[in-house]
Amino acid sequence: MAPGHGTLTHLAADGQADMVDVGDKQDTVRTAIAEGHVIMRPETLATIRAGNAKKGDVIGAARIAGIMAAKRTHELIPLCHPLLLTKVAIDIAEDPALPGLRVTAMARVTGKTGVEMEALTAASVACLTIYDMAKAIDRGMTISGIRLVEKSGGKSGDYRAES
Repeated sequence: MAPGHGTLTHLAADGQADMVDVGDKQDTVRTAIAEGHVIMRPETLATIRAGNAKKGDVIGAARIAGIMAAKRTHELIPLCHPLLLTKVAIDIAEDPALPGLRVTAMARVTGKTGVEMEALTAASVACLTIYDMAKAIDRGMTISGIRLVEKSGGKSGDYRAES
């Protein structure tokens, strides 16, 4: 059975885990955007904004951690291909309505397979880093909303999550 919509591409016919062979696929520009958010007390957000967290620059460290995570996704997620990423960008914005921080991660590659997992890993690790850097002042923070927002390129076409 050929993989397609509605089938699991990482399982062989006998049910065994299987790394997908992408050798015959065309190189195309592929982009994925993922997001997540960290909900925290308003005073925690104010401390981060002021740069007064004991561990240092929370947003700067989370941005670097997200970029590093995207580059190492194949080491963390079984059956992911190592990719020569051409761009990873992490945007971290305050959202007083949460209250907290919204993380958006973009990953791009010109290659034979998509970068959804790299974008999702980047967003997840950036959120985890925010938690780690600010946990001394707010252990009750919540990480949620990790999801793929959009992807483009490749044989399966484009995807955009509903709002």
